Parts: sequence; C-alpha cells; structure tokens
Amino acid sequence: MFTSSWPWYVSGPLIGLMVPALLIAGNRLFGVSGALRHACSIVAPGRIAFFHYDWKSTGRWNLVFVAGIAFGGFLAQRVLGAGDIEITAGTRAMLAQLGVHSFSGLAPADIFSWSGLLTVRGFVSIIGGGFLVGFGSGWAGGCTSGHMISGLAAREIPSLVAALSFYAGGILCTYLVLPILLRG
Repeated sequence: MFTSSWPWYVSGPLIGLMVPALLIAGNRLFGVSGALRHACSIVAPGRIAFFHYDWKSTGRWNLVFVAGIAFGGFLAQRVLGAGDIEITAGTRAMLAQLGVHSFSGLAPADIFSWSGLLTVRGFVSIIGGGFLVGFGSGWAGGCTSGHMISGLAAREIPSLVAALSFYAGGILCTYLVLPILLRG
C-alpha cells in the first residue's frame, strides 16, 4: 500500500479534507511558505519588522506540518525505498535532447547536484529558481499549496489569480526558459 503512489481519487480528497480540518482547528490558512517566515521570526525576531510578530500563536502548527513533510520524505526514501520519479518516454526524450541524461532518483543529477551547482544551468536552476520561488511566494502572499488548497476553497479571487499565474509561469518556463537554459 505504501510502496507506490496512491491514485488521485484517494490522495485528492485527503488533501481536500485539509481545508475543513483547518477550519475546525481554528486555522484559516494552509501552506508551506509561511513556515519560512515563522522560522525567520524565531531566529531574528526584532531585526526586521516583517518578522516581528507572535509566531507562537499563528505558526506553531505550520512548523510542525513542514517538519512532518521533511520527516515523511526521509521515511519514504530511506525506509520505504521510494525510488525514481516516473516520467513519460516523451519527456525523457525531450530532456535527453537538452542534455539531461540522469533519470535516477528524485531529480536529475545533471542539474541538481553539488557538481551541477558549479555549472551555469545548475546555478540558475538551483539558486535562481530558489530565489524566484521565495520571492514569488512572498509577493503572491503564499505558495502554490496555500493558494490552491485553502485559497481556492475559500473562493478568494487573489488565489485564483495566483493559481492561474502559477500555471502560466510553469508553462512558459517549460517551453521557453528550460530549453534555453539547458542548451546554454
């Protein structure tokens, strides 16, 4: 049961049940990017005004949630032996044309490795991508999971705009930025 991915009709409703569970627990927001703000508030509470707030009342559950994600990922990889990410033959062929040849593990080692970090495409993918994700989630007022799970469930228009922007950005990066980055 736990050695392969669950079908969408099981995992989707379980994710969807997070919204009513949060409402019952008295929390309205769900997401991962807020945990970074909470962690920064713990480390440097008075140095930057954005991080000066009572993180204990709003963010304790979120920090536990993110720690659970990390622990669950560790268990999946080490204990359950979760292996390679399955990708289609077409995607594999397209990536091979762009110079990506390592398809074992959770991410291509051609790009996402310590040696890959020393290349232009690795640096842009890891450091640049990380910066853009962090900046984007701060600018959008939340991450994809927050907007697409709790924001859309609450019928918030900013979450709809954010979700559509996430999809548009993903499509643009896949078909325009990624080929340029990987060929260059």
